[in-house]
Amino acid sequence: MTAAEYIGTPVRRGTVLREWIDVNKHMNVAYYILAFDLAIDTLWERFGITQDYINVTHSSTFAVESHITWQREMAADEPYVITSQLLAYDAKRIHQFMRMYHANEHHLVATAEWLNLHIDLKVRRVVPWPDEIRASIAAFAEQQRDLEWPDEAGKSIRVPNPVFSIQPG
Repeated sequence: MTAAEYIGTPVRRGTVLREWIDVNKHMNVAYYILAFDLAIDTLWERFGITQDYINVTHSSTFAVESHITWQREMAADEPYVITSQLLAYDAKRIHQFMRMYHANEHHLVATAEWLNLHIDLKVRRVVPWPDEIRASIAAFAEQQRDLEWPDEAGKSIRVPNPVFSIQPG
């Protein structure tokens, strides 16, 4: 895979910091989530959800569900790029999928699926996107119309052939 073959729109680049390395000598799970969260902030800025927007409108987004998959290890000082793919949105919600790639070797490192709600911070309730934000989201989605649903999206966690299992209710 080359950088030109990344799936989704690149939204953030970074480097694995030494303090992100755990006892297993690779990037700790918490810092993958941090890197994806920082990428979401960059994506939101692209949509117009900036600190000024939050201050003026008293609106923001809350994550209500996420799912992370880890594909390959990352070590200290390795560069990464995160892409975003919009899976769905409506008047109040956005469902998007992110991929982290090794920026030099271009292999897939991890994925993150997120569902976020647009929130009025004064009343802590879900509210519709303002027209200008919804238009930015729509324009982003239109650029990705031909992308396919990611294999990792919408999956649940399970052990294929468990020795022990509690069956869902």
